[in-house]
Amino acid sequence: MSEEFDEKPVKLGKPITASHDVRLASDSHHGEIYDPSKESIWTRLGLSAESYKRAPGLTAGRATHGTADIDMEKEGNQNILQAKMKPRHLQMIAVGGSIGTGLFVGTGSALSVGGPAGVLIAWILIGAMLISVTQALGEMSIVYPVSGGFYTLTERMLDSSFAFAMGWNYFFQWWAVLPLEITVAVTTVQYWSGDSIPVAALITIFIGVIIIASIFGTLGFAEEEFWSSCLKLATVVMFIVLGIVLNCGGGPSSGAYSSYVGGRYWQNPGAFANGFKGVCSVFVTAAFSFAGTELVGLAASETPDPRSSVPTAIKATFWRITIIYITSLTIIGLLVPWDNENLYGGSGSNASPFVIVMDLASISGLNHFINAVICVSVLSIGLSCVYAGSRTLTALAETGYAPKMFTYIDKAGRPLYSTLAVLIAAPIAYVNVGATGDTVFVWLLALSGLSTLFTWLAICLCHIRFRRAWKVQGHSVEELPFTAATGVWGSWFGVVLIVLVLIAQFYIALWPVGGMADDPGTVAEDFFSVYLAAPIMILFYAIGFIWKRKLPYRARDIDLDTGRKSWLTVEEMRAYRAERAKAPFMTRMYRQLFASS
Repeated sequence: MSEEFDEKPVKLGKPITASHDVRLASDSHHGEIYDPSKESIWTRLGLSAESYKRAPGLTAGRATHGTADIDMEKEGNQNILQAKMKPRHLQMIAVGGSIGTGLFVGTGSALSVGGPAGVLIAWILIGAMLISVTQALGEMSIVYPVSGGFYTLTERMLDSSFAFAMGWNYFFQWWAVLPLEITVAVTTVQYWSGDSIPVAALITIFIGVIIIASIFGTLGFAEEEFWSSCLKLATVVMFIVLGIVLNCGGGPSSGAYSSYVGGRYWQNPGAFANGFKGVCSVFVTAAFSFAGTELVGLAASETPDPRSSVPTAIKATFWRITIIYITSLTIIGLLVPWDNENLYGGSGSNASPFVIVMDLASISGLNHFINAVICVSVLSIGLSCVYAGSRTLTALAETGYAPKMFTYIDKAGRPLYSTLAVLIAAPIAYVNVGATGDTVFVWLLALSGLSTLFTWLAICLCHIRFRRAWKVQGHSVEELPFTAATGVWGSWFGVVLIVLVLIAQFYIALWPVGGMADDPGTVAEDFFSVYLAAPIMILFYAIGFIWKRKLPYRARDIDLDTGRKSWLTVEEMRAYRAERAKAPFMTRMYRQLFASS
């Protein structure tokens, strides 16, 4: 299709100006365009009474690229959220945003169940799959930086019922994780204070911190993520370097690493803790530790020019998985035997292999520093819960699958009622004060356990359908400003692996490590505590289908224009890439590995 268009003169790679964006948007059915820059600084920051009033219209200012027969009405469908995120925010969200409880604490239980080899196998497979997911997400998010990100694309590319189920499942995932993260934050403080500070007081403090940060909306979340990600990355890099020294016998003479360790613990107690079943049981822990990586797809709609910022963020995901996760887990597997008593008897920071290594090494002070980083990481994930949950609920409301009140966006760019709906979950953390706390959190964890996998499955299927529709409707892959390095086959790999992980988890839910209980009631409880998210997903799909009664879209009927921000022709992209190919070799290598190529 693109080769039939007349080529119009344009400076390659130059986005259409903001004024053009405004002109297009003013023709949309939403009417008035709202310019937040005309408000006071206090309103934009969310610190005035005026900031809580409804924004009078959509926001413009997002870059549109290309000259190919732009559909004015559809391209003009602007975002209800404000484009406040800078490229550095998006990059750090991709690199360090999801580093939190899953890596710092969850890897301890995974090590005790799967052993060092089991942990590496699970994290490498999930990591490889996630690289394909993020590549696919990046390709679509640059063309369609729409409100709701991958949820909105699922509703458009796949099936309304599946989008309804995935969207609500994703919302409830973050809704349930928020009180869980607050609980872990409490345990990090108890590492120092013991029981001297009441649990209820600590919970109140942490809820207050999250609410205060949420007042600043997108900018508050973005800045917090940037600086906390810098801290987390620096800590993990420091741990890797120190871990190599300790493994070589460079630790204090009073500690466990005063002599060469090497692969000692891979031989005794061994590389696998519970064989094949142990490996299967840690897949969901691995997925949980990567949860939040897909936030790049949501955040793309709140950046001025996704074409320039998203590729760098997506490529950073590869380096985070290979360097941060795989390397640190290799070090942990070499330094901590899977039968260490703290992995079994500890809780919170006491069960963190990062803290255990520092304790075993007898390096005073570093264990407290890492514990402080864990506390910051947990609060960071808590803010991610508010951000992701509120944006998804707003998108559900926009598409008619949630009450319209949740489309309310105030002048500071906050989805106000959606944010409050997520924050309502925070007080659930107070059940820790009572005796029923553990039971409640088992079921909250069950609710969120598999949700991330369903979200990633939706992204992969979305990409497959997007590529099919793109081809059927006469487009060329060359028109895309960013293409997934793994191609459509990477998405198929992701689909197959996610299905296999779901099967493995079903197997573990029925026949858990340690054997099946004799009591049928206990067996049912154990099964649903692991697999609850799956029947909930099926239930929501059924509700969505009964409600809307829509069938999956055919490739020729998929809407490829609404919200589209890349209208580049094949000729423009060939000229752009030819120009980029003239750069020096080192520049081209840098772009290929780290930036937009």
